[in-house]
Amino acid sequence: MRFIRFKNSKIGRYMGKKGIYITVGACILALAGAGVAAYNKTMDTISDTLSLAEPSSMSQSADNKLDNIIKSPDSSQSSAEQADKKKDSQPKDSSSKSDLDIKTQPSIMPVDGEVIQPFSNGELVKSKTLGVWKTHDGVDIKADAGTAVKAMNKGVVKKVYNDALWGSCVTIDHGNGIIGHYRGMAATVSVSEGDNVNSGDVIGSVGETAQIESALPAHLHFALERNGSWIDPVDFIDPSTK
Repeated sequence: MRFIRFKNSKIGRYMGKKGIYITVGACILALAGAGVAAYNKTMDTISDTLSLAEPSSMSQSADNKLDNIIKSPDSSQSSAEQADKKKDSQPKDSSSKSDLDIKTQPSIMPVDGEVIQPFSNGELVKSKTLGVWKTHDGVDIKADAGTAVKAMNKGVVKKVYNDALWGSCVTIDHGNGIIGHYRGMAATVSVSEGDNVNSGDVIGSVGETAQIESALPAHLHFALERNGSWIDPVDFIDPSTK
């Protein structure tokens, strides 16, 4: 009876309402606690998993780097071998073939005639035209004006030009480091720069255009360079003259 009266009293009614709130709050706290516990457990599990996975991953990465270091020399060697094979498969330098062809052709004097001024081989000789002592780096071959001038040997015409001292000139690369200089020719020549010539091909004619040697009768000034140094054209064409 007392319990009934307490329940029906103001305090009872008040406690009844508060009891509901307390109960709901307790449930919420319980659920929150359970959630926190579950979260902590989950994080612990993930942490353990990562701890176990990291050494394996690092080991695998190290192994991969080691493999790359070991394999890299073979790769470089393979690349070098491939480059060599590619180089070998390419056609040979045309200049080498050209030099070989040049050797099969006879060297000839550009004109037939008397050598009126020989090669001085670096020695000073007195110029009849200039009256001074100077080297004579070629040979002067006497020939009538208009006489055909021929290529000494196979080659490529590198330059056709007019010089204030040497007159009308043609320069031919004969290969093997040999460069031929044909000077004092007639103004009109028969070749152009870039032309290929063979031994004996006519490249122009004898003229009287070389002012530096105008005191001499009509002739061709013919000079040869080998690897940048002047050589005696007569000795080169006919070594038996030595």
